[in-house]
Amino acid sequence: MEEDLRQGAGAALRLAEGAALDEAIDTDDPASWPAFDEGVRCGWSVPPYDGPAWERTEGGRALMRALRDGAPLTGAWLALALCHSNGRIRGAALERAAGRPALLPLIVLRCADWARPVRERARELLVASLDVEAAVRVAPLLLRVGGRSRGGFGVALLTDLLSGASPERAAPLLTDRDRTVRRFAYRLAMARGSLSPAELARAAARDDDAVVQMLCADAALAAVDEESAPEVLRALLGARSPRARSAGVTALRRFGGPEGASPDAAAGVGERAPDFLADRSAPVRACARYVVRQHGADPLLWYRERCADPADPALPPGAVIGLAECGQRADADVLRPLLDHQVPGVRAKAVAGLRALDVTDVARLRRLLDDPAPGVVGEATLSLLPSAGVLPEDWLLRRLDPERPRWVRVSACRLLHAHGDIAGLRAAVVLLGDADERLRTRAALTVRRVRVWGSASWSDPRITELLAEADRAEADRAAADRVEADRAQADRAELNRA
Repeated sequence: MEEDLRQGAGAALRLAEGAALDEAIDTDDPASWPAFDEGVRCGWSVPPYDGPAWERTEGGRALMRALRDGAPLTGAWLALALCHSNGRIRGAALERAAGRPALLPLIVLRCADWARPVRERARELLVASLDVEAAVRVAPLLLRVGGRSRGGFGVALLTDLLSGASPERAAPLLTDRDRTVRRFAYRLAMARGSLSPAELARAAARDDDAVVQMLCADAALAAVDEESAPEVLRALLGARSPRARSAGVTALRRFGGPEGASPDAAAGVGERAPDFLADRSAPVRACARYVVRQHGADPLLWYRERCADPADPALPPGAVIGLAECGQRADADVLRPLLDHQVPGVRAKAVAGLRALDVTDVARLRRLLDDPAPGVVGEATLSLLPSAGVLPEDWLLRRLDPERPRWVRVSACRLLHAHGDIAGLRAAVVLLGDADERLRTRAALTVRRVRVWGSASWSDPRITELLAEADRAEADRAAADRVEADRAQADRAELNRA
């Protein structure tokens, strides 16, 4: 907010000093106009409370004289007048702004003005000057202003104009960089029925906004028929978004038949099933299991068969975690051999699957703390947190060595904190002078928390010793920082002399 005010105030100052409107403001960015609007008035509410800086320039004083004398105003001066803190000046500027397309964004802002005469006159001007082409151009700003308490007029006008225009003229809004604009445009297109189910499905697969994905996927499936189903399903099932894929998988119940959902040949299942039952996304896997069950097949049998060979290099990680999601504790015997699988993703999902089945093999999971894959180490750490107390404290402390990979050190730090108060404080003392900023910050917070709030082990004399050691470590770190700062200052001075 403060940065926007500074930029807006800077733009106002440049306009007062003679810059052109498109030089002072990024006219293509809808966020720059509200920032400029507030920046013009910035000065009365912030120190030193002596008014906007642009009013004290020669150009600012000339603008005030021109307004007082009724002299002609340039576009830059009109922009400043349209945002002035005095409502009478804003109202007078509106009368001169008619017929100037470059100032249309500021008229849009004045349609939500707090002064009723200014607001009503701006709305009259907007109705008179806004056609479909201009509406598409200022739609992002209209929607942004629409969120204000008096901003609904512009959104209603935009809706009326685009509802009566051809879909091709409003099409640019469907690919606007602002997701709010795309949401509005797709809702409008759905209300008009101007997009086919296939176009909606492709939009759900292409757009990166979750709201647009769900809007388009739901609308596509609501309007799909037997003829358009293949293209709709192809777009949804091939989408990167889990939301779109899960919608497509659920639609297989209507259009895919059992051969599109289950891989069990006895149940008449087809080739697509691995893409769904072993999907990388949990919601997609859940939808696939639902569709398989609706057609009388058991996804658990498929998962057990797919994970039966621990040496299979093509085993997808989604199949491993899928087995745990719908399996039983007895399925842990299928998952344990996968802890040694050659693919890191499979090993990580095997650890997560055992945790989901509430099966913890401390000895094997401890070995995985040295796995070369960070994801496997992270999953093993999560599984070992409840059992951290059985791990040797000194062994975990040695794993904080700076020569070890960062993910190994983070794992050791988490396990030491789960080990107990003493172990967590010992880890913090070791990391107080660490080069890793995040680890060092967490260590400092741990020490501070013990000092302020105490510890369940406060009576243990080791707490006092560790806090004293922490004081020494922090003092050493502060001394090192001062030396580094002095060295940097000396280097800068040497450069300046050179």
